[in-house]
Amino acid sequence: MSIIEPGGIDCDIHPAVPNLRALHPYLSDHWRDVVIQRGVHELESIAYPTNSPLTSRPDWRLPNGKPGSDLDALRAHALNPFGTSIAICNCLYGVQLLFSEDMGAGFARAVNDWIAAEWLDKEPRLRASIVVPMQNAELAVEEINRVAPDRRFVQILLLVMHDHPLGKRHYWPIYAAAEKHGLPVGIHAGSAYRHPVTPLGWPTYYTEDYAAQAPAFQAALSSLVCEGVFTKFPDLKVVLLESGFTWLPAHLWRLTKFWRGLRMEVPWVDRAPTDIVRSNVRLTTQPCDAPPSPEMFQRLMEHMGTDEMLLFSTDYPHWQFDGDAVLPEGLSRDLVRKIMIDNPQATYPRIAE
Repeated sequence: MSIIEPGGIDCDIHPAVPNLRALHPYLSDHWRDVVIQRGVHELESIAYPTNSPLTSRPDWRLPNGKPGSDLDALRAHALNPFGTSIAICNCLYGVQLLFSEDMGAGFARAVNDWIAAEWLDKEPRLRASIVVPMQNAELAVEEINRVAPDRRFVQILLLVMHDHPLGKRHYWPIYAAAEKHGLPVGIHAGSAYRHPVTPLGWPTYYTEDYAAQAPAFQAALSSLVCEGVFTKFPDLKVVLLESGFTWLPAHLWRLTKFWRGLRMEVPWVDRAPTDIVRSNVRLTTQPCDAPPSPEMFQRLMEHMGTDEMLLFSTDYPHWQFDGDAVLPEGLSRDLVRKIMIDNPQATYPRIAE
């Protein structure tokens, strides 16, 4: 096992809605009738196909049901072995796949009420992100305002790929609500599949789809910086969830280089993109695409220019690491504590409470 710090804060776990019937008690009468009468199908494949090997480690699969759908298994697999004190639930049920804005809002409400009742009420170590209907920013803000008074919700959850680049003003009301409530915005791997997941069109294989998530994060980050989101909302914190992180130094070098030559095009970007990202953006550690040796990892940290950006995650139940090697080998005890405790507490004010 890699070195871990007892009392760590896991910033990305994935409780799974077992099936659509599990949401029936949390849907309004109207939407429950619609779901039953229309025969609405399960909302899956927002990021992980059910039977993909990446969807779950073999030893984390359940005898019956979807990986991640059993609370006792989550305790045994992800909370207890790593000495976790707090874990943030990011539910990837396919609310954003719906084309109906109103149905999307109805499902988002149901998912948030379901996770509060079935997970947060039953396990005091759990917190959650607010699932919002990205289809309509006004309805998303309504859901944020409804759920935010529950202090166990510590973040707002978006997907990295939807209708528009995430810096567009279409999404600014969501960022305003996040800043108002002191909530970070978590941007997770996944797509509503409105557009191809690669710039060249639709890929053939899931391998290509999954690999395409990393450049999607790069594009999303550039959009947030260049559209001026962090200038408009200087206190906003954005967490890139399941993005990897080794791509960041090279991408920031390129973005900052071109900003210097093209800054007249984006005069509202009043600081170097590298400085903006270091102060306002954080990244989870899984998938840990780190170099193979401790010496190379140390060089990577030097290129990042700060030890405050990485947040501990297991990505349970997804299969991103072998055995218990949840962190790279060779990290100092001080850096492990920063990643597992100090950085998450600084990022999520409600956890620090």
